[in-house]
Amino acid sequence: MSDGQASSVETLTEHVGTDIDINAFRSQLLSWYETEHREFPWRETDDPYAILVSEVMSQQTQLGRVVDAWKDFIQRWSTVETLAAADQSAVVTFWSEHALGYNNRAKYLHEAANQIVDQYNGTVPADPDELTSLMGVGPYTANAVASFAFNNGDAVVDTNVERVLYRVFKQVRQADDPPYELIANAVLPTDKSRIWNNAIMELGGVACEKTPRCDEAHCPLRQWCHAYQTGDFTAPDVPTQPSFEGSRRQFRGRIVRTLGEHGQLSLDTLGHRIRVDYTPDGTHGRDWLYGIVTDLADDGIVSMNIEVTAAGTAETNSPDMSQDDKSDVPSSISVSLQS
Repeated sequence: MSDGQASSVETLTEHVGTDIDINAFRSQLLSWYETEHREFPWRETDDPYAILVSEVMSQQTQLGRVVDAWKDFIQRWSTVETLAAADQSAVVTFWSEHALGYNNRAKYLHEAANQIVDQYNGTVPADPDELTSLMGVGPYTANAVASFAFNNGDAVVDTNVERVLYRVFKQVRQADDPPYELIANAVLPTDKSRIWNNAIMELGGVACEKTPRCDEAHCPLRQWCHAYQTGDFTAPDVPTQPSFEGSRRQFRGRIVRTLGEHGQLSLDTLGHRIRVDYTPDGTHGRDWLYGIVTDLADDGIVSMNIEVTAAGTAETNSPDMSQDDKSDVPSSISVSLQS
């Protein structure tokens, strides 16, 4: 047994109280993955730029929705240089048109592409620490890119992986602060981070789901799994995403798509185009819309311009309106996407 293997067994023994056959554990999962995995186009490449795009797109977005968007994106901006040279507004509009959500990610990806071109001569860095210097790339995404593009990352731990570890190892669920990353790295085979991270994440995605499909999906870890042996398929708590329908996030996307299609619009014209019940002084009126547009402007996604009258002041609501109905937001604001 190598020093690395011995260390892994010691870590597992210390934290989960069992001396599993680590080689069999790994072999079973990798064999399962070879025959049972879903096919995604980014799994067929080791191009770090293409993988970076897929990882950013996949954040909080269902993979089924990402496939076509990823293909279209890579077809349009096939290299990091072409993405860096693109107008940011075009990238943000693409993101919104493909319903990927969280348009800041498009802005950050565009800025990251410029960093790669300017600071790394167009070569995506292989080191996770260097990857985290890119705009919008945190430790998780950096480690995923390092693993899937360069095969040199640590364990990639998402909610799927946490759920697998929580169910397989009884002691993990009993811990006040489950050592997910520690255990995930202990079971990670040396020099196989690309296939292993794909495999354990896939297991959580298709077999060890919230409602498990152990036998139907031929889960390879059943012989070691505490949940399978006891029937207790409790899973770690995962924060619930707020409803998308009617949310500010939904209307942020509508604003970006509308501005991408029509160019610069006045605030009220924009309001009427994004919701049928828009009235300047209603509950979802100018004040409400101004708040969302201001957030988008703060994020660098849109620009706002205020037309000033000959008297040197911005136009406000009609003077014959009652004071209670007046909005503090000027009616002369126009909005456009940042270029």
